[in-house]
Amino acid sequence: MTDASDRTDAVQGIEGVLLANRERIVRFLEVRGAGNMAEDLFQDLWMRLTERGMGPVAEPLAYAMRAANNLMLDRYRSARQSALRDAAWSDASIAEGPSAETTLISREQLALVEQAIAAAGERPARIFRRFRVDGIQQREIAAEIGVSLSTVEADLRKVYAAIARTRRQFDV
Repeated sequence: MTDASDRTDAVQGIEGVLLANRERIVRFLEVRGAGNMAEDLFQDLWMRLTERGMGPVAEPLAYAMRAANNLMLDRYRSARQSALRDAAWSDASIAEGPSAETTLISREQLALVEQAIAAAGERPARIFRRFRVDGIQQREIAAEIGVSLSTVEADLRKVYAAIARTRRQFDV
């Protein structure tokens, strides 16, 4: 086999493991402290494991569970660092506003992100806004729109990919 087909087989294999054990992994994340953020973490786990170029894994379920645990640790550390950083900021730095140039650049970037979200399609954009802006859980969105949970997840992945492409433009 070629290296490209090996990578494709590995991604399909990890996707199959994630799909077959979705409820188990989400429960694991809930028990580890994710609470109602377990669905979000599962989406992040999916993106991390399926986007990365990897070879065959001897124990794919154990690998996925370990990756989920590491994701939880990353989230915990990030939240803790954010809290420490926020506490360390002085009132003087909060009082200062962004420069006019920073404000203009931010507005332009926001417009590009909004265009990317809209370009993903009407339903994916609506699902993304209901989930990320309104804070509605994926299951509720699926019931509200009348689609399956996997459709909601697929639409969210589509929007996340569009946003990621746009963010890469900012780095260039």
